[in-house]
Amino acid sequence: MPDTQSPYPPSLTRLVEAFSRLPGVGRQTAERLAYYFLKCSKDEAMDFAFAIRDLKKNLRSCRQCFHLAERELCDICANPARDRTQLCVVEMPRDVIALEKTGAYRGLYHVLLGHLAPAEGVGPEELKIAECLQRVRQGEVREVILATNPTAEGDVTATYLAERLQPLDVRVTRLARGLSAGTDIEFAGSANLASALQNRREG
Repeated sequence: MPDTQSPYPPSLTRLVEAFSRLPGVGRQTAERLAYYFLKCSKDEAMDFAFAIRDLKKNLRSCRQCFHLAERELCDICANPARDRTQLCVVEMPRDVIALEKTGAYRGLYHVLLGHLAPAEGVGPEELKIAECLQRVRQGEVREVILATNPTAEGDVTATYLAERLQPLDVRVTRLARGLSAGTDIEFAGSANLASALQNRREG
């Protein structure tokens, strides 16, 4: 009977298994990463460990837009120079980061923390839709840009939001279709995203 015991010491085995659980990381890559930390200095390894600890300890959702923050408000919501008459609605915090990299938008954001997916049990109550509508009802917002992903779920979410926003006397626009269908916003190039923002259409 073949010996199935791990060839690594327990500490190294745990690290390889931990890296293997990361998205897109196979066994060989996990082993290379583990060996990198085995060879690097103790200070460098601890810097990495403390960075993960601080990420879990300090990050929270912004109480206003639900983007990533280390205080009650994220840096975007807290910035008085941002245009408070524009509200860009996205699915996830990583979409905010992708749009910010374009430098083409200076308004505020609202992160839904997902998209509508009834087959998976994700309805409006599971997303930050009510909070979005409440922000619009407060009266400062003049335009809502629906920047959900150009996927079936993203389109359903944008359509639902557009219908809910219709009675609120606010301009509703969507990103131009310079984005390839099925491409998540976080993976679109900055130039494509900037063009989609600048050429947005009525929702």
